Amino acid sequence: MKRIEWNRLDADARRACLARPGAGDQSDVEAAVRRVFEQVRADGDTALRALTRRFDNVELARFEITAEEMAAAVAGVPAALRAALAEARERLLTWHRAGMATEFEVDTAPGVRCGRILRPIPRVGLYVPAGSAPLVSTALMLGVPAVLAGCEEIVLCTPPRADGSADPAVLAAAELCGVRRVFKLGGAQAIAAMAFGTDSVPRCDKLFGPGNRYVTAAKQLAAMMAGGPAIDMPAGPSEVLVIADAGAPPVHVAADLLSQAEHGPDSQVVLLTDSAALVDAVEAEVRRQVAELPREAIATRALEFARLVQVDSLDEAFAISNDYAPEHLILALREPRPWLARVTCAGSVFLGDYAPEGLGDYCSGTNHVLPTNGAARAWSGVSVASFQKSISVQEVSRAGLAAIGPCAVEIARAEGLEAHAQSVLRRLEATA
Repeated sequence: MKRIEWNRLDADARRACLARPGAGDQSDVEAAVRRVFEQVRADGDTALRALTRRFDNVELARFEITAEEMAAAVAGVPAALRAALAEARERLLTWHRAGMATEFEVDTAPGVRCGRILRPIPRVGLYVPAGSAPLVSTALMLGVPAVLAGCEEIVLCTPPRADGSADPAVLAAAELCGVRRVFKLGGAQAIAAMAFGTDSVPRCDKLFGPGNRYVTAAKQLAAMMAGGPAIDMPAGPSEVLVIADAGAPPVHVAADLLSQAEHGPDSQVVLLTDSAALVDAVEAEVRRQVAELPREAIATRALEFARLVQVDSLDEAFAISNDYAPEHLILALREPRPWLARVTCAGSVFLGDYAPEGLGDYCSGTNHVLPTNGAARAWSGVSVASFQKSISVQEVSRAGLAAIGPCAVEIARAEGLEAHAQSVLRRLEATA
């Protein structure tokens, strides 16, 4: 971990201080992803088998999981975990339903009625990571809003395990959401398969889900292809930023930092506080707690990019946080809610000492598929709207055309687009 006094740094040092891991040259990652895409585009399932053999050390004759495989895997999941997944699903349904967009119509002028209709994206592809840790909860986070949106076909890809099977808990979460088409495919090759389509894997209209640098690069490359799929957002390695005051319990703050550090060696965790004593206490707690973790080695590597930053005031902390735009923002403050108005850029916010980020990851009801790497400046987390298209509609009567037609003609001619003007004028003349 690196301890920093913010106001001793110049502008360049401040930028370097909060640079994300892997934020430098990505050319090697992009080149590797392009090679994978070229293989899958050219050879389809044959390429997928070769890439799965190379990256996952597994030989697969079939990628899609059969109904029998699904049933057997789900039956083997402990009852307590199945119950927890069902409980989490209900809260996700509650939150997502409350935030669903609605259709509407409004008269913008006499005789001019405008509205919005919502339609589901026909076929969506969900990616559930399962590298060093199967993200069982991600299947819920993506499956619940996809089903609520009414998508006609939902495709889920998750990496195979060493024995060639998919993680049973991931399958249980998918089955609970009503996701029936699951494929044992991981990494950039899974994204390529859903982007291009193969004999086995259907081509998808939009891709969703978090992943490592290769998965993130693959999604972005897919979105740039002519006719390629849309993507939910840039969602790469995880990160958390904690703003804490002197009264924050060091044991809680340290645990929150480590909860993200254990995701992977390219995760980043940051503490901003105006208390030097808290920095001391949190640093000691992190060193004590990390030694107790099963994933100590991974968390320790991530802590090389951890930053314990002392600032002069909480106002300064919020300015830094908004510029950093964290995926997760924890406000470990005695009175956190009044500070919420100061938050302008964050994927998800956790208020107070009893809202650990882990609840948001699993079962509070909010979605944990969130923008990373500063994308929270402009992107939002996954919601039902992410799986829908919003289509505008307008209906105009004779009176409505007469009322607003001259306005359109004036603007069209200002743009030098006479055919636009004539499309209105010819109707005005016909109805005069």
